[in-house]
Amino acid sequence: MQQENIWDAAAAQRYDTPGTGMFAPEIVGPAVERLAELAGDGAALEFAVGTGRVAVPLARRGVRVTGIELSLPMVEQLRTKVDEATIPVVMGDMATAAAPGTYTLVYLVYNTISNLLTQAEQVECFRNAARHLTPGGRFVIELWVPELRKLPPGRTATARHPDPGYIGVDTYDVLRQQVVSHHFRFDATDATDQARLFRTPHRYIWPAELDLMAQLAGFELETRHADWSGAEFTAESPSHVSVYRIPGDARP
Repeated sequence: MQQENIWDAAAAQRYDTPGTGMFAPEIVGPAVERLAELAGDGAALEFAVGTGRVAVPLARRGVRVTGIELSLPMVEQLRTKVDEATIPVVMGDMATAAAPGTYTLVYLVYNTISNLLTQAEQVECFRNAARHLTPGGRFVIELWVPELRKLPPGRTATARHPDPGYIGVDTYDVLRQQVVSHHFRFDATDATDQARLFRTPHRYIWPAELDLMAQLAGFELETRHADWSGAEFTAESPSHVSVYRIPGDARP
């Protein structure tokens, strides 16, 4: 499964769910607030900008936002909201593509670094972030914690169903540190309706491994919280927001 084939026109059309799911104000709002604070008076670069779920409201807050994106259909969906002058986008892989200028903030949200399917690519993503940052600049990653503790002996999958009309199943290959997320969506009020399946491959990363990737690229871990609002990160946290900084002059 190649990422550019997964995020095709149909996926881009389904991705936006205004006001609900990952687009709910209580999800987007705290992320935008924290990113705006970290960007300060500088510019921000979003790796895998997608349809602008975070970039658009961040730009409306007055932050100068540029994006890097692999999928043309996702960018076309973004262009229904803002033009190129408002949020310029460089087409390419977030591990290698270069955006013009320098930034006080580079960020990757909603587990997207795991879309890079090898450790080498993930390390290159950190190095690419470092190349774009000014001294003292920050790289922010939002990422889930692998749910291996939920796997009984002999089992290779975990299930979740947070919303009516949705069931998620993650199948793990622990030898290769790979997981495939299977997203089943259906009409919860109609027992005869067939489910729609959307699958995405990932390489999962433990927080300690992520920190080592950061060190290889010249970053220092500044903070790690359980969410964008700053809740404490604990052994029970299902995800984290980690802020890495390039040594240099402190930024606001």
